[in-house]
Amino acid sequence: MAEKKEFDIAVIGAGPGGYVAAIRAAQNGAKVALIEKKDLGGVCLNVGCIPTKTLLATNDILQKINDAEEFGISVEKVSFDFEKIKNRKDNVVKNIRNSLEGLIKSNGIEIIRGKAEFTSPEELKITGENTFLLKAKKYIIATGSMPLDIKAFPCDGKRIHNSSSILELTSLPESLAIVGGGYIGCEFASLYASLGVKVIILEALESIVSAQGKMIADILTKAFQKQGIDIQTNVFVQDIESKKDGLTIHLAGGKTVDAEMALVSVGRKLNSNNLELIKAGVATDNSGTIIVNEKMETSTQNIYAIGDVTGKWLLAHVASHQGMVAADNATGQNKQMHYYAVPAVIFTTPEIAMVGMTLEQATAEGYSPTVGKFPFQALGKSQAAHQTGGFAQIISDKKTNQILGAQVIGHEASTLIGEMTLAIQNELTIDSVIDTIHAHPTVAEVWLEAALLANETPIHFPPKKKKKND
Repeated sequence: MAEKKEFDIAVIGAGPGGYVAAIRAAQNGAKVALIEKKDLGGVCLNVGCIPTKTLLATNDILQKINDAEEFGISVEKVSFDFEKIKNRKDNVVKNIRNSLEGLIKSNGIEIIRGKAEFTSPEELKITGENTFLLKAKKYIIATGSMPLDIKAFPCDGKRIHNSSSILELTSLPESLAIVGGGYIGCEFASLYASLGVKVIILEALESIVSAQGKMIADILTKAFQKQGIDIQTNVFVQDIESKKDGLTIHLAGGKTVDAEMALVSVGRKLNSNNLELIKAGVATDNSGTIIVNEKMETSTQNIYAIGDVTGKWLLAHVASHQGMVAADNATGQNKQMHYYAVPAVIFTTPEIAMVGMTLEQATAEGYSPTVGKFPFQALGKSQAAHQTGGFAQIISDKKTNQILGAQVIGHEASTLIGEMTLAIQNELTIDSVIDTIHAHPTVAEVWLEAALLANETPIHFPPKKKKKND
């Protein structure tokens, strides 16, 4: 314990918030340490965003093959090797992780492998291959979260899985019960249903993806039912019984559901318990959420926190932006976080993306909202690509024409939402979109058409029939 290392800034956790904060701090001229006890990239890269989206890319390929006949292409019987699909996922993650390590080192950041805990507001104890003390002028906590385990039916990594362990499967079950119909559960439902697995979603609330609002919940429910996914809502799982050939899931009221495997996806637990935050004077609430202000400062002046542990938005891109704000403030600048233009994507089939307010939220906030809603069916590029399902809509204020929110459901939704995020962040109006030339033929034209509809001046959509008293 004699050794002591000193830095300007030490970042605890090398996920999408932590490593971005470390790079930003280094760009600002600080001597930076990045501490990670597991793999660089955190949950997002290793057991979250990247591996799940790599697996979900298989959906896109299969869908294109299944639609090949529509393009005049004949395809023989399609088969797949799930172990190879899994191996491809592992290789993608490994390659990105290796590149990330090189990127971090290229910025002059020292990577420290080990577990960190505070001994005081100014010092950390690092436990790993070597145990030593680390002192920094400023600290940024970016320790993320993990899948929430339920005591009544804990994850065993064999038949009962969480969102991390299920990524290690090398063969498909015949049936999969998913406990929890949030966006993570629905993404896995979409993946496994496309691969021929019988999927049952068990959701305690009135609908799946309820946090995203009724409209999106209804659309995704209908799409899933069309894909053969069994959705059971208003059900409460009491116990999961393991049997020789599978599982029996016991619901409140005496009903049971049988499945070969189960995925428990009911939330996440914040990784703040093992940092000895009390020794640093960092305040948390009862759930372990680290309390921060708009500058990402904690209750201790020289300590910042970002990402999932702040309990704001459990999204990688929010953590990254918080990381830049925290790093800038820790190096003498004055930056603040704003959350009114946070895009969110559900990578299901169909793909769903949203940013800003829904119509209901805009009304509740006192605006006079209007909706411009345009279907992909009416776009030339969507017709050409045989991707006509879904729509995009813009929520704007009638009085000022300011764009308040946007939702898009369908092909390339995750890419399309970027334009509306930029518009809302910069408080643009629908006139700004109308006055912007959109390339033709592209699916991005959907925003131009939606803005024209909101303005009641549609070009490629029939005008509203005026009432006699108008």
